[in-house]
Amino acid sequence: MSGEYAVLDGASAFALPTKMGQKMTVKTSRGSDLVWECFDNEGQSWFKSHISLYDFSAINTTDQEVSDKIQKILKNAVRQNSEFLSKWNGFKVETFLDFPRDWGLGSSSTLYQLVSEWADVNALLLYFKVENGSGYDVACAGAGSPIIYFANEDEISYTPVEFKPNFSKDLYFIHLNQKKDTAKGIKEYLKAVKSKKAFVKEATEISLAMVEAKDLKTFASLMDRHEDLVAKHTGFEKVKEKLFADYDGSIKSLGAWGGDFVIATGLKSEADTKAYFADKGYLTVLSYDEMI
Repeated sequence: MSGEYAVLDGASAFALPTKMGQKMTVKTSRGSDLVWECFDNEGQSWFKSHISLYDFSAINTTDQEVSDKIQKILKNAVRQNSEFLSKWNGFKVETFLDFPRDWGLGSSSTLYQLVSEWADVNALLLYFKVENGSGYDVACAGAGSPIIYFANEDEISYTPVEFKPNFSKDLYFIHLNQKKDTAKGIKEYLKAVKSKKAFVKEATEISLAMVEAKDLKTFASLMDRHEDLVAKHTGFEKVKEKLFADYDGSIKSLGAWGGDFVIATGLKSEADTKAYFADKGYLTVLSYDEMI
């Protein structure tokens, strides 16, 4: 919701876990290998791999890049818990997404949470052994309520917060018909960011103020302030200026700028809001209650 990019440098981020996530089933099987299969929200298989339990390499796979990621996750889970997968028997693992793969709601972050539960290890520690992001999305994957998330070299913390805005009916999530590569977004930010200390300070102020916002006008002004802040310190173009310059409400990017979802304050009615974005070619418009 807020703190994008700045959270990488120690800002407090305000995050809202989504209703949609990912499920995983694990069953023992004959043999001594692991068969891993992933299904999308329509029940279609989009990845399958036969994995050696000796070194977690793919004996055969439909996607080597995904297999390599799973190998890294499993190896580091075993390093945290030597008992994990120590018994020499096979497994059948299946994962099931609740949302379309291109929505970017956390197929990777929820995977870390699921594997950590299976392996009985800490999800964030597992994540940081494999990735170089902030980890806030992994914290969200295991959270049951909105959180304030903070991480630097010395400390990682996330605190549940109360956020039940009476203006939630006026907030909408719009998918931009493309998925942003998070790793690429991080690299672009690290190359472009200026005045990190000032950026982190103001981003934290906005995050904490959003939690306390009592009305839509205040919340919308914080959305606009956050967009201005990121644009000022990175030079990135604001999504409203780029795609929705004639929109009467406020629009804020979520996550890495340039893809996935944005949040918008609604127009006079839900029908008017959806009609505006549909006319622009954006048909996935979710209400707050549908998403959060």
